[in-house]
Amino acid sequence: MPPPPPPLGRSRNRDALSFDPALDDAELASVREALAQGRWTKARTLLAETGDDWDRRGHRLVVLAEPGTTAAWAQDWQIAEPESVDAASLHAFATVFRAIRGKAPVERAQDACRTVAKLVPDDPSPWLGLLLLARTLGTEEEVTQLFDEVRIRHPEHHHAHHLIAARLAERRPDAGQDPMHEVYDFAAWAAEQAPADSPLAVLPVIAHAERYRVLAAAGLEPKNPAASAHWTGRRARQVMRRAFDWWLEWEREDHPRNRIDLNFLAHAKFCADRPAEAAALFHRIGPHATRAPWSYPDRDPLKAFRAARSAALGSV
Repeated sequence: MPPPPPPLGRSRNRDALSFDPALDDAELASVREALAQGRWTKARTLLAETGDDWDRRGHRLVVLAEPGTTAAWAQDWQIAEPESVDAASLHAFATVFRAIRGKAPVERAQDACRTVAKLVPDDPSPWLGLLLLARTLGTEEEVTQLFDEVRIRHPEHHHAHHLIAARLAERRPDAGQDPMHEVYDFAAWAAEQAPADSPLAVLPVIAHAERYRVLAAAGLEPKNPAASAHWTGRRARQVMRRAFDWWLEWEREDHPRNRIDLNFLAHAKFCADRPAEAAALFHRIGPHATRAPWSYPDRDPLKAFRAARSAALGSV
Protein backbone atom coordinates (compact mmCIF):
# COMPACT_ATOMS: atom_id res chain seq x y z
CA MET A 1 0.00 0.00 0.00
CA PRO A 2 1.62 3.31 -1.05
CA PRO A 3 1.93 6.15 1.47
CA PRO A 4 -0.54 9.04 1.34
CA PRO A 5 0.51 11.78 -1.10
CA PRO A 6 2.58 14.66 0.24
CA PRO A 7 1.10 18.17 0.17
CA LEU A 8 1.27 20.15 -3.03
CA GLY A 9 4.15 22.56 -2.75
CA ARG A 10 5.65 23.83 0.48
CA SER A 11 4.07 25.54 3.42
CA ARG A 12 3.40 29.20 2.62
CA ASN A 13 3.87 30.17 6.24
CA ARG A 14 7.04 28.61 7.58
CA ASP A 15 6.65 30.59 10.81
CA ALA A 16 3.48 28.61 11.61
CA LEU A 17 5.73 25.80 12.86
CA SER A 18 5.18 25.29 16.56
CA PHE A 19 6.83 23.29 19.34
CA ASP A 20 3.72 23.71 21.46
CA PRO A 21 3.35 20.66 23.76
CA ALA A 22 -0.43 21.00 23.41
CA LEU A 23 0.12 19.60 19.90
CA ASP A 24 -3.13 19.69 17.91
CA ASP A 25 -5.39 20.12 20.94
CA ALA A 26 -6.53 23.69 20.26
CA GLU A 27 -8.94 23.65 23.20
CA LEU A 28 -6.12 22.70 25.55
CA ALA A 29 -3.93 25.53 24.24
CA SER A 30 -6.76 28.00 24.77
CA VAL A 31 -7.40 26.81 28.32
CA ARG A 32 -3.69 27.01 29.14
CA GLU A 33 -3.69 30.64 27.99
CA ALA A 34 -6.69 31.40 30.18
CA LEU A 35 -5.06 29.65 33.14
CA ALA A 36 -1.93 31.78 32.74
CA GLN A 37 -4.21 34.77 33.32
CA GLY A 38 -5.73 33.23 36.43
CA ARG A 39 -8.96 32.01 34.82
CA TRP A 40 -8.97 28.48 36.20
CA THR A 41 -12.68 27.84 35.56
CA LYS A 42 -11.88 26.92 31.97
CA ALA A 43 -9.40 24.30 33.22
CA ARG A 44 -12.12 22.95 35.51
CA THR A 45 -14.47 22.51 32.55
CA LEU A 46 -11.81 20.97 30.31
CA LEU A 47 -10.66 18.38 32.85
CA ALA A 48 -14.25 17.50 33.75
CA GLU A 49 -15.05 16.92 30.07
CA THR A 50 -11.93 14.77 29.61
CA GLY A 51 -13.36 12.15 31.96
CA ASP A 52 -11.57 8.80 32.10
CA ASP A 53 -9.79 9.08 28.77
CA TRP A 54 -6.56 8.48 30.68
CA ASP A 55 -4.07 9.27 27.92
CA ARG A 56 -5.86 12.54 27.19
CA ARG A 57 -6.23 13.39 30.88
CA GLY A 58 -2.52 12.82 31.52
CA HIS A 59 -1.58 14.83 28.44
CA ARG A 60 -3.79 17.75 29.42
CA LEU A 61 -2.59 17.78 33.03
CA VAL A 62 1.04 17.80 31.90
CA VAL A 63 0.53 20.65 29.43
CA LEU A 64 -1.51 22.75 31.85
CA ALA A 65 0.85 22.14 34.76
CA GLU A 66 4.20 22.78 33.09
CA PRO A 67 4.13 26.63 32.98
CA GLY A 68 5.69 28.19 36.06
CA THR A 69 2.56 30.21 36.91
CA THR A 70 0.24 27.20 37.17
CA ALA A 71 1.03 26.22 40.77
CA ALA A 72 -0.28 29.50 42.16
CA TRP A 73 -3.49 29.47 40.12
CA ALA A 74 -4.12 25.80 40.89
CA GLN A 75 -3.72 26.62 44.57
CA ASP A 76 -6.30 29.41 44.21
CA TRP A 77 -8.63 26.87 42.59
CA GLN A 78 -8.08 24.47 45.50
CA ILE A 79 -8.88 27.19 48.02
CA ALA A 80 -12.10 28.03 46.17
CA GLU A 81 -13.08 24.39 45.68
CA PRO A 82 -11.29 22.27 48.30
CA GLU A 83 -13.23 19.12 47.31
CA SER A 84 -12.17 19.28 43.65
CA VAL A 85 -10.02 16.33 42.66
CA ASP A 86 -9.17 18.07 39.38
CA ALA A 87 -7.83 21.09 41.27
CA ALA A 88 -5.75 18.81 43.49
CA SER A 89 -4.48 16.90 40.44
CA LEU A 90 -3.43 20.05 38.60
CA HIS A 91 -1.69 21.41 41.67
CA ALA A 92 0.11 18.08 42.19
CA PHE A 93 1.40 18.08 38.61
CA ALA A 94 2.45 21.71 38.87
CA THR A 95 4.37 20.85 42.04
CA VAL A 96 6.05 17.95 40.22
CA PHE A 97 7.38 20.34 37.57
CA ARG A 98 8.52 22.77 40.25
CA ALA A 99 10.38 19.94 41.98
CA ILE A 100 12.02 18.86 38.73
CA ARG A 101 13.25 22.46 38.29
CA GLY A 102 14.55 22.51 41.85
CA LYS A 103 11.97 25.06 43.00
CA ALA A 104 9.99 22.81 45.33
CA PRO A 105 10.94 19.90 47.62
CA VAL A 106 10.64 16.49 45.97
CA GLU A 107 8.77 15.20 49.02
CA ARG A 108 6.10 17.89 48.61
CA ALA A 109 5.45 16.82 45.03
CA GLN A 110 5.37 13.15 46.01
CA ASP A 111 2.94 13.81 48.84
CA ALA A 112 0.65 15.84 46.59
CA CYS A 113 0.50 13.06 43.98
CA ARG A 114 -0.06 10.33 46.55
CA THR A 115 -2.87 12.34 48.15
CA VAL A 116 -4.63 12.52 44.79
CA ALA A 117 -4.00 8.81 44.18
CA LYS A 118 -5.94 7.99 47.36
CA LEU A 119 -8.85 10.17 46.25
CA VAL A 120 -9.12 8.57 42.78
CA PRO A 121 -7.69 5.04 43.03
CA ASP A 122 -8.57 4.12 39.43
CA ASP A 123 -6.87 7.14 37.85
CA PRO A 124 -3.31 6.49 36.58
CA SER A 125 -2.60 10.23 36.35
CA PRO A 126 -1.18 10.82 39.87
CA TRP A 127 1.11 7.84 39.29
CA LEU A 128 2.17 9.42 35.99
CA GLY A 129 3.07 12.54 37.98
CA LEU A 130 5.23 10.46 40.30
CA LEU A 131 6.80 8.70 37.32
CA LEU A 132 7.67 12.04 35.70
CA LEU A 133 9.46 12.97 38.90
CA ALA A 134 11.23 9.62 39.22
CA ARG A 135 12.25 9.63 35.55
CA THR A 136 14.59 12.51 36.41
CA LEU A 137 15.27 12.12 40.13
CA GLY A 138 14.32 8.58 41.15
CA THR A 139 16.03 5.21 41.45
CA GLU A 140 15.59 2.31 39.05
CA GLU A 141 13.42 0.54 41.62
CA GLU A 142 11.17 3.57 42.06
CA VAL A 143 10.74 3.99 38.32
CA THR A 144 9.80 0.33 37.90
CA GLN A 145 7.31 0.38 40.76
CA LEU A 146 5.62 3.55 39.54
CA PHE A 147 5.36 2.27 35.99
CA ASP A 148 3.66 -0.84 37.33
CA GLU A 149 1.17 1.34 39.20
CA VAL A 150 0.33 3.20 35.98
CA ARG A 151 -0.06 -0.03 33.99
CA ILE A 152 -2.35 -1.59 36.59
CA ARG A 153 -4.78 1.25 35.88
CA HIS A 154 -4.14 1.73 32.16
CA PRO A 155 -1.94 -0.97 30.53
CA GLU A 156 -1.41 1.05 27.33
CA HIS A 157 -0.54 4.38 28.92
CA HIS A 158 1.29 6.19 26.13
CA HIS A 159 3.27 8.77 28.09
CA ALA A 160 4.36 6.28 30.74
CA HIS A 161 5.77 3.91 28.12
CA HIS A 162 7.69 6.76 26.50
CA LEU A 163 9.19 7.73 29.85
CA ILE A 164 10.35 4.18 30.51
CA ALA A 165 11.84 3.87 27.02
CA ALA A 166 13.84 7.07 27.56
CA ARG A 167 15.06 5.91 30.97
CA LEU A 168 15.98 2.39 29.82
CA ALA A 169 17.86 3.77 26.81
CA GLU A 170 20.27 5.46 29.22
CA ARG A 171 21.45 2.17 30.70
CA ARG A 172 24.89 0.90 29.71
CA PRO A 173 25.86 3.52 27.11
CA ASP A 174 29.23 1.78 26.77
CA ALA A 175 27.43 -1.28 25.35
CA GLY A 176 27.11 0.60 22.07
CA GLN A 177 25.00 -0.94 19.33
CA ASP A 178 23.86 -3.93 21.33
CA PRO A 179 20.79 -5.38 19.55
CA MET A 180 19.87 -7.14 22.79
CA HIS A 181 19.78 -3.94 24.84
CA GLU A 182 16.92 -3.85 27.33
CA VAL A 183 15.26 -0.80 25.77
CA TYR A 184 14.67 -2.76 22.56
CA ASP A 185 13.30 -5.75 24.46
CA PHE A 186 10.97 -3.51 26.45
CA ALA A 187 9.62 -1.72 23.37
CA ALA A 188 9.08 -4.96 21.45
CA TRP A 189 7.32 -6.51 24.43
CA ALA A 190 5.03 -3.48 24.90
CA ALA A 191 4.13 -3.38 21.21
CA GLU A 192 3.32 -7.10 21.20
CA GLN A 193 1.20 -6.86 24.35
CA ALA A 194 -0.89 -3.94 23.11
CA PRO A 195 -4.07 -4.25 21.00
CA ALA A 196 -3.69 -4.03 17.24
CA ASP A 197 -4.83 -0.40 17.07
CA SER A 198 -2.61 0.82 19.92
CA PRO A 199 -0.06 3.59 19.20
CA LEU A 200 2.40 1.53 21.25
CA ALA A 201 3.10 -0.18 17.92
CA VAL A 202 5.41 2.80 17.30
CA LEU A 203 7.28 2.37 20.60
CA PRO A 204 10.18 0.39 19.03
CA VAL A 205 10.92 3.48 16.90
CA ILE A 206 10.90 5.67 20.01
CA ALA A 207 13.29 3.23 21.71
CA HIS A 208 15.60 3.36 18.70
CA ALA A 209 15.69 7.16 18.78
CA GLU A 210 16.24 7.31 22.53
CA ARG A 211 19.15 4.89 22.27
CA TYR A 212 20.64 7.01 19.49
CA ARG A 213 20.39 10.05 21.78
CA VAL A 214 22.41 8.25 24.44
CA LEU A 215 25.03 6.83 22.08
CA ALA A 216 25.53 10.14 20.26
CA ALA A 217 25.90 12.00 23.55
CA ALA A 218 28.55 9.46 24.57
CA GLY A 219 30.44 10.04 21.31
CA LEU A 220 29.65 6.55 20.00
CA GLU A 221 27.49 7.79 17.11
CA PRO A 222 27.75 10.86 14.84
CA LYS A 223 26.05 14.01 16.09
CA ASN A 224 24.21 14.19 12.76
CA PRO A 225 21.68 11.34 12.87
CA ALA A 226 21.41 11.22 9.07
CA ALA A 227 25.11 10.28 8.98
CA SER A 228 24.69 7.47 11.48
CA ALA A 229 24.41 3.79 10.56
CA HIS A 230 22.14 3.48 13.59
CA TRP A 231 19.16 4.08 11.28
CA THR A 232 20.11 1.91 8.31
CA GLY A 233 20.78 -1.51 9.81
CA ARG A 234 18.51 -4.48 9.18
CA ARG A 235 16.87 -4.32 12.58
CA ALA A 236 16.24 -0.58 12.33
CA ARG A 237 14.62 -0.91 8.92
CA GLN A 238 12.36 -3.71 10.15
CA VAL A 239 11.25 -1.67 13.14
CA MET A 240 10.52 1.39 11.02
CA ARG A 241 8.69 -0.57 8.32
CA ARG A 242 6.40 -2.23 10.86
CA ALA A 243 5.62 1.10 12.52
CA PHE A 244 4.96 2.80 9.20
CA ASP A 245 2.70 -0.05 8.06
CA TRP A 246 0.81 0.24 11.33
CA TRP A 247 0.34 3.96 10.72
CA LEU A 248 -0.98 3.35 7.22
CA GLU A 249 -3.55 0.93 8.58
CA TRP A 250 -4.63 2.64 11.80
CA GLU A 251 -3.24 6.21 11.86
CA ARG A 252 -5.06 7.00 15.15
CA GLU A 253 -5.53 10.70 14.57
CA ASP A 254 -7.82 10.61 17.60
CA HIS A 255 -4.98 9.95 20.04
CA PRO A 256 -3.91 13.07 21.99
CA ARG A 257 -0.18 12.36 21.58
CA ASN A 258 -0.41 11.26 17.96
CA ARG A 259 1.90 14.03 16.69
CA ILE A 260 4.68 12.84 19.01
CA ASP A 261 4.70 9.43 17.37
CA LEU A 262 4.58 10.97 13.91
CA ASN A 263 7.58 13.19 14.64
CA PHE A 264 9.62 10.23 15.82
CA LEU A 265 8.59 8.17 12.81
CA ALA A 266 9.28 11.00 10.33
CA HIS A 267 12.68 11.53 11.93
CA ALA A 268 13.50 7.83 11.63
CA LYS A 269 12.36 7.60 8.01
CA PHE A 270 14.36 10.67 7.05
CA CYS A 271 17.50 9.35 8.76
CA ALA A 272 17.01 6.00 7.03
CA ASP A 273 16.93 7.78 3.66
CA ARG A 274 13.26 7.08 2.98
CA PRO A 275 12.21 10.59 1.89
CA ALA A 276 8.89 9.70 0.24
CA GLU A 277 7.61 8.03 3.40
CA ALA A 278 9.00 10.86 5.51
CA ALA A 279 7.17 13.37 3.28
CA ALA A 280 3.83 11.66 3.93
CA LEU A 281 4.49 11.89 7.65
CA PHE A 282 5.50 15.55 7.49
CA HIS A 283 2.21 16.20 5.71
CA ARG A 284 0.31 14.69 8.67
CA ILE A 285 2.48 16.47 11.26
CA GLY A 286 1.62 19.86 9.81
CA PRO A 287 2.82 22.65 12.15
CA HIS A 288 2.88 20.36 15.20
CA ALA A 289 6.59 19.63 15.48
CA THR A 290 8.08 18.25 18.69
CA ARG A 291 11.50 19.06 20.09
CA ALA A 292 12.30 15.39 20.55
CA PRO A 293 13.73 13.71 18.55
CA TRP A 294 14.78 16.60 16.28
CA SER A 295 17.00 17.95 19.06
CA TYR A 296 18.86 14.64 19.48
CA PRO A 297 21.59 14.57 20.57
CA ASP A 298 22.22 18.31 20.97
CA ARG A 299 20.87 20.05 17.90
CA ASP A 300 18.65 23.02 17.17
CA PRO A 301 15.29 21.25 16.72
CA LEU A 302 13.81 24.02 14.60
CA LYS A 303 16.66 23.95 12.09
CA ALA A 304 16.77 20.14 12.09
CA PHE A 305 13.04 19.78 11.52
CA ARG A 306 12.89 22.39 8.77
CA ALA A 307 15.91 20.96 6.97
CA ALA A 308 14.51 17.44 7.05
CA ARG A 309 11.04 18.54 5.98
CA SER A 310 12.39 20.62 3.13
CA ALA A 311 14.59 17.78 1.89
CA ALA A 312 11.80 15.21 2.14
CA LEU A 313 9.15 17.33 0.41
CA GLY A 314 11.64 18.39 -2.22
CA SER A 315 12.38 14.79 -3.10
CA VAL A 316 8.85 13.92 -4.23
